[in-house]
Amino acid sequence: MYFDCPSGASGDMILGALVDAGVALEDLRRELAALPLEGWTLSAREVRKGAFRATKVDVEIAAGTRHHQRTLGEVLAILEAGRLRAGVEERARRIFTRLADAEARAHGTTREAVHFHDVGAIDAIVDITGAALGLELLDAGAVHVSALPIGGGFVKGPHGRIPVPAPGTAELLRDFPVVDTGVRAELVTPTGAAILTTLASSAGTMPTMTVSRVGYGAGTRDLPDTPNVLRCFVGDTPAPGGEETIVQVETTIDDMSPQLYEPLIDRLFAAGALDVFLTPVIMKRSRPGVVLTALAFPQGVDAISRVLFEESTTIGVRWSQWRRTPLPREIVTLTTAYGPISFKVSRLQGRVVTATPEFADVVRIAQEKARPVREVLDRARADARRLLEG
Repeated sequence: MYFDCPSGASGDMILGALVDAGVALEDLRRELAALPLEGWTLSAREVRKGAFRATKVDVEIAAGTRHHQRTLGEVLAILEAGRLRAGVEERARRIFTRLADAEARAHGTTREAVHFHDVGAIDAIVDITGAALGLELLDAGAVHVSALPIGGGFVKGPHGRIPVPAPGTAELLRDFPVVDTGVRAELVTPTGAAILTTLASSAGTMPTMTVSRVGYGAGTRDLPDTPNVLRCFVGDTPAPGGEETIVQVETTIDDMSPQLYEPLIDRLFAAGALDVFLTPVIMKRSRPGVVLTALAFPQGVDAISRVLFEESTTIGVRWSQWRRTPLPREIVTLTTAYGPISFKVSRLQGRVVTATPEFADVVRIAQEKARPVREVLDRARADARRLLEG
């Protein structure tokens, strides 16, 4: 599943795109009805946004229904009482927990003390749980998301007039690619940010996939010169564990300052290198030198070679083709005992082989908690195994 968000993202836009892509509204209504929430209905209709046809999904609240400011514990209790499918409850719990952590950081409190205002309301609970259910009904194995437009200006919230993106949304967008499209409005809501940034296996460009369906979800407002729609592409990626061709681009250097290797390696990765490494060698006249090796897909040879010519002292590069068999891997954010941490997870025939925490996250948490890095690393790995293997 790839979510393309040129105009932003909200809970109702995500639900609309999933329904437009094939999720039956009756299936959503039937399974969400198990949640212990009263006074709501789910509706869908076709609308026009600019030149686009899209589906608008609304959670309609009955008149007189009380608005609650719920804590994380209260929301999680609602999810548990709903006896949802295991995968749906797990996704929804991750989204709400990460949202609570973001609000806690933004307001200087703890996740337990956070009171959800808009996100604790019935419509937000239905949006988030419905999105998790929709992904389950479409059998989405992985979620990928485009860069999100950050928006601008000001909005009125429970804490008064606040800048866009709102503090909680800004925390959710940390370490996630964003783009300024020049639109001065709230384009990404806390609900939309929580769903997409929590579930995304990758963010940025669309992965290689064979697209079978495309769904369009409509937002509420009309934006100037921009259709307010979110698109989701549903399809299949190449079979995991299959062979693929890569190129190994190399050059040998003996006359370059070591200080120049760091910016060179950064540019190689930006040019599409899959990996870059240095090997010390002894060259003619017993000079110490370095073999610089960059791995890339075949179409990246020209870009990698250009960077080597521009950023290093080499006057020639060599390259060869190799076949490799990679394990399928994804980047997931898991809520550990120390808070949310990004993990690179690889699988063999569906079984988790490795779950490696992002080391920068581990170091940051160790500093914040005044704990040894090794202790945080060991606990993060143990929590990941427990969460991923159930």
